[in-house]
This record gives sequence, structure tokens and C-alpha cells, in this order.
Amino acid sequence: MKKILLTATAFLMLFSCQNDQTESTAAATNATARRSCASQDVLAEQLKADPTLALRMNEIEAFTKKSMLTNRLVNGKVVIPVVVNVLYNTTAGNISDAQIQSQIDVLNKDYTATNSDFSSTPAEFAGVAANIDITFELVKINRKSTTKTSWGTRDAMKKTKQGGLDPTTPSTTLNMWACTIGGGILGYAQFPGGSLATDGVVIDSNYFGLSSAASYPYNLGRTASHEVGHWMNLRHIWGDASCGDDLVSDTPVHKTSNFGVPTYPYVSTCLPAHNEMTMNYMDYTDDRGMYMFTNGQKARMTALFVSGGARSGFGI
Repeated sequence: MKKILLTATAFLMLFSCQNDQTESTAAATNATARRSCASQDVLAEQLKADPTLALRMNEIEAFTKKSMLTNRLVNGKVVIPVVVNVLYNTTAGNISDAQIQSQIDVLNKDYTATNSDFSSTPAEFAGVAANIDITFELVKINRKSTTKTSWGTRDAMKKTKQGGLDPTTPSTTLNMWACTIGGGILGYAQFPGGSLATDGVVIDSNYFGLSSAASYPYNLGRTASHEVGHWMNLRHIWGDASCGDDLVSDTPVHKTSNFGVPTYPYVSTCLPAHNEMTMNYMDYTDDRGMYMFTNGQKARMTALFVSGGARSGFGI
């Protein structure tokens, strides 16, 4: 049985991996052979820097569990205002308004199960495949030219004093930063409970929205679908451990992250024998290989927006 409530100690143990990704002004290597999300590494650093963060996250988990057990979940419409902050060193990095809007369009499709590949969900998982019923609205684009060629994962892009751009009203707005991250990182997000000063999602400009064929196999905007999932309190589907716990009851246990586009059925080596849900947005598969969330993941996400929830400021 998957457990939802974690103690503060468990949080520290679960996210004990070190983040050695540093900011760099050297030329970034943009060729990415495998999906790499730095959200867990960034969380590990934040937990080390702020001992109270684990307590806040534990309170969020307790609230989430209570909301799910009492069915006190959102039954209205959640629309997330989005501000996109573009930090560019080259003309290519200054992505167009159209490309930015394409990312919002992808999010709206993926989070309402209107994406064309949702119908590819195997019959085995069709009963738990979910329409999250949360939509996104682009309200502003901020742009800033910079001398930095890569930003790393220490949140400098979120700070005007460090050459980036401060978030706009983060308690009521999803801030997204499009910039060159470097180190093969496609993106990362801050989980609920972190500082508002650094809240939001960072996506490498090469993988923001419907990008060029040169960004294949991550050119369909699914990096943001994955990272926004973290921003809404979802873990990686393998629980960042061998046969780990993602705190969701209706996702199968995964041995580890999956890459490429695994052929279904993909039998897990975690016992008892079962098939892994490699097409879930919270795995590491290629953009064309991920196309569904589950009802359990929906319950975790929507618990954030009820009165008293970690993101209740967004309202319904």
C-alpha cells in the first residue's frame, strides 16, 4: 500500500541526493540524449538550506491526505494565470510569442485530456486515466537580454539582482522561466511549500512549447507538462527510488525511470508482476511517449487549490 503521509525525517531521507549542478557562463551543451529533470535535486538543496521546508511539506502532505479522504476537493474550475520570463543570450533564445503560446496550448490539452494521443492509453489503464480539468492562461511575457550563456539550477534566473527576473505575484500566478539551463537539464520545478521568491517552473528554451525538429525527441512541449506536475505536488512515478513510492495509489510501482518510447506492455521487475505506466507524464519518456495522468494524481493536484491548500490563492 502506498503511503501518503511522510514525516519530516522521511522527507530528508527521500531527497538526500546532492545537487552539484552549478551556474556557468561557459558555453552550454544543448544536445540531450535522455530526459533529465532537476526538480528532486533542487528540492534536496532547498531542504538542506531550510530545515523548516520539510515541516511545511509534511503539513501539505497531511492536508492532501485529509482532503482526499473527505472528498473535500475542488469541484469548480481552476484557471492558472501564467507569466513567462524569457532570458536570452542569442536570437534563438529569444523565443517567439507564438512558441510561448504553443506551450500554453499544450498544457491546456494535456491537463484536460484533449491531447490527441490520450486515446492511445492502454485499456489496462483507461479506467484511471484522468482529465485534470485545470487550464492555463498566458497573461504576460517578460523578456530580458543577458550575457549569461547558461543558468544552472540554483534559481539565479528567478532573481533580478542576479541577472534574472523576479517572479510576478507568485501566490496567484504560475511563473515560468525560459532560458538556457545547461548540463543536459530540460527543466525543473519548485514543489509546493517552497519560498514564493523562487516559486515556479524553469524550462530550457530549446524545449519550451512546440520547438524545432532539432529539439527532438523533446519538441512537443511535454517537458512543461512534466514540470508543472511537480509544481502541483506530483513526484516522479518511480518515487526516485528503486521500486519507490510516488504517493499515488493508482500508479503502478516502477523499477526506475524509463526513457525513449517503451513498447506496451512493459513488464516491471518490481514484484508482484505487473505492467509499468510508461506513458504517464511523470516518467522520463520522450515527449511522444507520455500522454496521461491518473485520477490519483488528479486528487493530489486538486487538493492544493481548496481552501487551506498550499495553492488556494489561485482560487476556483
